[in-house]
Amino acid sequence: MPRPDHTRALHAALLTAARGLPVIPLSRTKLPAVRSPHRDEPRSAVMCRGECGRPGHGVHDATTDPARIRALFAVAPWATGYGVACGRGPHHLIGLDLDVKHGADGIGALRVLAGTHGFTVPDTVTVLTPSGGRHLWLTAPGPVPNSAGRLAPGIDVRGEGGYVVGPGSRTVAGRYLLAPGGADRPLAAAPAVLLRLAVPPPAPYERQARHAAGPRHPAEKRAAALVRFVLDSHEGERNGRLFWAACRAYDAGLGDVLAPALVTAAVHTGLTEREAAATVASAGRLRAAPHG
Repeated sequence: MPRPDHTRALHAALLTAARGLPVIPLSRTKLPAVRSPHRDEPRSAVMCRGECGRPGHGVHDATTDPARIRALFAVAPWATGYGVACGRGPHHLIGLDLDVKHGADGIGALRVLAGTHGFTVPDTVTVLTPSGGRHLWLTAPGPVPNSAGRLAPGIDVRGEGGYVVGPGSRTVAGRYLLAPGGADRPLAAAPAVLLRLAVPPPAPYERQARHAAGPRHPAEKRAAALVRFVLDSHEGERNGRLFWAACRAYDAGLGDVLAPALVTAAVHTGLTEREAAATVASAGRLRAAPHG
C-alpha cells in the first residue's frame, strides 16, 4: 500500500507536469529517488544521460508524460517529493532559491538587488521552503546556468541541469508548500536585467586575452575566443555555454555576424542545429530587450 506522503507527492507532481514542467521523484533527502542502473557498472558508464533507456539518471529522467511519471514513482515507492527540472524548453524555468538561514537573507537581498538595478520582482509561482525561505519560479527566453551566491549572498539560481523541489513534497527538513494563491498564478518572465546579472562573467582566458591585447581587443580574436568557448563544451553544459557566448557576441555587436559560426560549433558538440539556432536566437532577443 503506498504511503500517504508518496501518494501526495505523485499527485502534486502530476499537477505540476500538467503545466508543462517536467518532473522526477525525489527522496526525503531531496536527491533523485530512482537509483542509477549503472551503480554497479564501471565508472565510464556514469556518462550515460538516459541513452540506455532505463530510469535512474536524475534530472535527465524528468518528464511531463503522466504515464512515465507514474512509472518513475512506482519504481521508487520511498519517494516523498518531486523535483521540477529547470532550463528545459519551452519555459526554460529558473528557480530563484532565496535562503534565510545560516545568517543569509536571500529575500531581503533580492529586494536590494531589484532596487539597485531598477527592476521589479514579478508576481509568480512561489514555493515556501521548510526553513522559511522562498523559491520563485520564473521563465527565460533561453537556458540560464546554475549559480550559488553570484547574484547576492543567500540567492542561488537553479537553471539548466538543475531542479527545484516542488510544492507538495516532504523532505527531512519538512514540507514545501505553495504560497497562498500560488495555484492560480501564471509563471512570470524573469526581468531582462536579472537575466543579465545571472549570466556568468567572462571566462578567465577571455579576460586574459583582453588584457594582453589592450582595451581595443580585435573583434576577430574575440569572435574566435567565443567559438572556442562553445567547442570546449561538455555534456550537460552545452546549451548554457552557447547561450553565454551568444550573449557576449550580441553585447559586442557581433551577434548577427557570429551566429552561424556559434551554431556550427554547437552542432559539433552534439546539439542539433535546431536546438543551437533556438538558443542563439534566445540570446539575441534577451540582449535586445529593454533594460527594465
